[in-house]
Amino acid sequence: MTNTIADVETADAILLTGTNTTENHPVLSTFIKRAVTKRGAKLIVVDPRKIKLTEFSDQWLRPALGSDVAWINGMMHVIIKEGLHDKTFIEQRTEKFEEVKAVVEKYNPEKVEEITGIPAQSIIDAARTYASAKAGAIVYCMGITQHTSGTDNVKSLANLAMLCGNLGIYGGGVNPLRGQNNVQGACDMGGLPNVFTAYQPVTNDDVRKSLETKWGVTGMSAKPGLTATQMVPKAHDGELKALYVIGENPLVSDPDLNHAEKSLKNLEFLVVQDIFMTETAQLADVVLPSRCFAEKDGTFSNTERRVQRIRKAVEPPGQAKYDWEIICDIATRMGYPMSYNDPKQIMEEIASVTPSYAGITYDRIEEVGIHWPCPNPSHPGTPVLHTQQFPRGKGLFHAIEYQPPAENTDNEYPLYLTTGRVIYHYHTGTMTRKTEGLNERSPESFVEVSKQDADTYGIQDGAMAMVSSRRGKISVRVKISDKAVDGTVFIPFHFAEAAANKLTNAALDPVSKIPEFKVCAIKISKAA
Repeated sequence: MTNTIADVETADAILLTGTNTTENHPVLSTFIKRAVTKRGAKLIVVDPRKIKLTEFSDQWLRPALGSDVAWINGMMHVIIKEGLHDKTFIEQRTEKFEEVKAVVEKYNPEKVEEITGIPAQSIIDAARTYASAKAGAIVYCMGITQHTSGTDNVKSLANLAMLCGNLGIYGGGVNPLRGQNNVQGACDMGGLPNVFTAYQPVTNDDVRKSLETKWGVTGMSAKPGLTATQMVPKAHDGELKALYVIGENPLVSDPDLNHAEKSLKNLEFLVVQDIFMTETAQLADVVLPSRCFAEKDGTFSNTERRVQRIRKAVEPPGQAKYDWEIICDIATRMGYPMSYNDPKQIMEEIASVTPSYAGITYDRIEEVGIHWPCPNPSHPGTPVLHTQQFPRGKGLFHAIEYQPPAENTDNEYPLYLTTGRVIYHYHTGTMTRKTEGLNERSPESFVEVSKQDADTYGIQDGAMAMVSSRRGKISVRVKISDKAVDGTVFIPFHFAEAAANKLTNAALDPVSKIPEFKVCAIKISKAA
C-alpha cells in the first residue's frame, strides 16, 4: 500500500475493485464504510459480484471477468477528454504520458461497454467522480492480480492514480490489500525468487558482494530462481527433484489441482514445514512441526508496511520449533553454521542488510509499529510513499492494451467461474476449518449462481450440482444468490473435499507468473 489503512478513511473518493473487502479484510472495510457514512466520501465499486460494499457505494460497475484494463482505459479516456487530469503533476512528476494518451484515445465509453458490459454512461460517471475528488484512493486485491493480465491491471491502476495526481498525498494512493497477515513481511524479507531483502535484485553485483561480506560466503548466484507456479510443472516433467514447502498448502491453493497433485507425487523428496497435517503435508516424505503465531516472538509487517512486534502467548505443543530454528538446524547440517540467540538478534541482522528496515529496532516498535522505509534510527518511518518523488525519480506511465482472458466460454463450457473467500474461512482452511463455530457457519463448499442460470441449467437452491471444467469436476451445493451475475458463478476455494482449484486454469501472467484463478470456463448440471 502506498498509504495507510487509516488514511483510506480520509479519502474524498474511493475506487474499490477486485476486493470483497467485508469478507476478506473485514476490519479494513470498516474504514471504508466510515469514510462514506461519516465523511460523505464517494465510493465506486467495480466488481462482477454484488458484494456487501455495493450497498454503501454511489456507483457500482459490473464488468465482464478479465476486462479490467478496458474499463480503466475507458475512465482515463473520459478524464483526458474532459480535461480532468492533473496536468501539473503529470508534467512535473511523470513521463511517457503521451504514449498512454494515444492508447486510451480509442477506448471511448461505447467501445468499453462492448468489451466489459459496463454501460457507457457509468464509465463516464465513475471517471468524473474519481477525477474530481481532491484525494482519491484506489483499493484492490486479488480480483485484480489473479489474471493472465494481472501485471497490466496493476500498472493500469497506477496510470489512473498518476493521471489524477493521487499519489504521494494523504487520502490517495494505490493500495493493494495483502491476503494474509505477514505476506508483506515475507516479500520484504526476500521471499521472492529474484530479490534479496527490500527488493534488492539478485542480479545486482554490489548487493551480492555486500551480502557475501556480511554472511562470510562467496559465489552467491546472480541467477533468479523459480516462482511456485513454475516449480510445479518442472516437478511434473522431472526437472525439479525436491521441494521444501513452508506454511503453504498447494494441494488446495494451486490451480488445476489434479495436475498439481501428479506433479508433487512425481518429486523424489517433499518436505513440509507447518503447524498442522495439511493435505500437502500428508503427501510429504518429511514433516517438520513448527510453531503458530501465538507461540512465537518476532515481528509481522502488515499490509500497510507497518512493522509490528508479536509476543509469545502460549507454549507450543510437543516438539514444535520456531521456523527460524528449523532452518538454522538444516543449514548447519548442510555445512553452513547458522544460529541466533533469539528473534531480536535476527531483527538486528535484518536491519543491517535491509535498507528499508535499517532504522527499525525492537526498542522503537515496543509499543507502536513503524512503516518502512525507515532508513536510520532517527527516521520516523514513512506512512505515505512517493510524497516528493518515486524510487526511479519520475513516475512511469505504461501504455497498455486490453487482452482477453486465457480461456473463454463455448457451447460445451458456457459459464464463467470466479473464485475467492468467505468471511468464516481463511485461505485453505488449515486453521479455520479446525474451529467448530466457523464450521457451523460455513460447513461446506457451494456454487453461487443467479436465479436465471439456475433455471436455465435445471438446478435447485440447496441441491447438489456437478461443476466441470476442462481440467476436473467437483460436486457442490447450489446457492442461488442476487450477488451472482448471469453467466458467471462463484465458488470459494477453502474446501479440499470440493476444491474449486480442481477447475481453475493454470495459465500464468507472463510477468508475475500468477495463475488466472479469477476466470475459467465451466459447465454445471444436477449432481447424479
